Amino acid sequence: MAGTFVIAQGGGPTAVINQTMAGAVTEIRKRQPGARILGALHGVRGIRDGNYIDFADVPDERLAQVAATPSAALGSTRDKPDAAYCEAVLKGLQTVGADAFLYIGGNDTAGTQEILADAAAGRMNFVHAPKTIDNDLVENDHTPGFISAAEFVAGAFRSIDLDFRALPGVYVGIVMGRHAGFLTAAAATWRDEADDGPHLLYVPERAFSVPRFVDDVRSTLDRHGRCVVAISEGVATEDGRSLVEVLIPPDRLERDAHGNVKLSGGDLGLAFEHALRDGLPGKRARVDTFGYLPRGYVGAINQTDSREAFEAGAFAAAAAMQGNGSVALQYDGEKTAPTLVALAAVAGKTRHMPEDFLLPDAGALSPQGIAYFDRLVPRKYTIGRPFV
Repeated sequence: MAGTFVIAQGGGPTAVINQTMAGAVTEIRKRQPGARILGALHGVRGIRDGNYIDFADVPDERLAQVAATPSAALGSTRDKPDAAYCEAVLKGLQTVGADAFLYIGGNDTAGTQEILADAAAGRMNFVHAPKTIDNDLVENDHTPGFISAAEFVAGAFRSIDLDFRALPGVYVGIVMGRHAGFLTAAAATWRDEADDGPHLLYVPERAFSVPRFVDDVRSTLDRHGRCVVAISEGVATEDGRSLVEVLIPPDRLERDAHGNVKLSGGDLGLAFEHALRDGLPGKRARVDTFGYLPRGYVGAINQTDSREAFEAGAFAAAAAMQGNGSVALQYDGEKTAPTLVALAAVAGKTRHMPEDFLLPDAGALSPQGIAYFDRLVPRKYTIGRPFV
């Protein structure tokens, strides 16, 4: 094929999304030495507005440095293209003579690629490369960015539990995760003993009740003298509404370009503080919203995550020379490798944490869940057991 490739990054940045970009650029340079490679700034918005960098101006040394750096080096966007927007993006790709467009992102990004591929009707190729700390892309065993974020969360909760052994009380950590609880569940992956925190896990896959939450905390305090809780920002009540929508007045709810309610923030943390204050008066309690901290922390860039992200980008570039599709990381029982699936198989779909990853009647990992997280997030530290 002729050699003009456009690469962009979409959605929330991660610790390793730049590895995927670098993997794609490196593979194109290897396979098509004369190809022109353009990086669209701030996702499809850059294509619409004609805002690019030319990777010909980026030497290998700088590309390697950027690859090892968190965040999205090309800039990102949460724009959700409608028909008119997609028409403008397609026109922008045609203006630069693009033969292929590689878009790195989550399921919304895959959805954009599906729309563009249908509109282009074979005139150019569209490939989606996976990225999300939520770990919620179907067809994937896990996604680039998740392992590094999970390592941050596991280490943070291991540290918090040690803190609350010294000065007992209640700790609630609110972790990112709109529809899937993988990242929140990772909080329990470095527990050593039965009384280690987090003692309670609440994920979107299971209905949440504030009164039951208070009762769970009370019983945990009675049993351990302290209670460490990991909860997904996307937990929902029995009627399917996110907890934010239940606790926060409608006029204070914020939504992104995809129509998603903003889940994390001070209002949600404050609501939990009020619930604990009213339900457990006099108990020392702290509520923290992790927010963006886990997704691109420079101190928790996992080397396996980095390698897999780079390989996903290289595989996406090779696939873009042949046709359309979404790159998925699949595990065969021994190793993880990228493969190509249809865009429609991933676009707009959500992978939930399997039901058997949690024990039936407790907010704790099952043996199956423990095995999954141990495989992906092996322990980094040996903890000296406290005397208290």
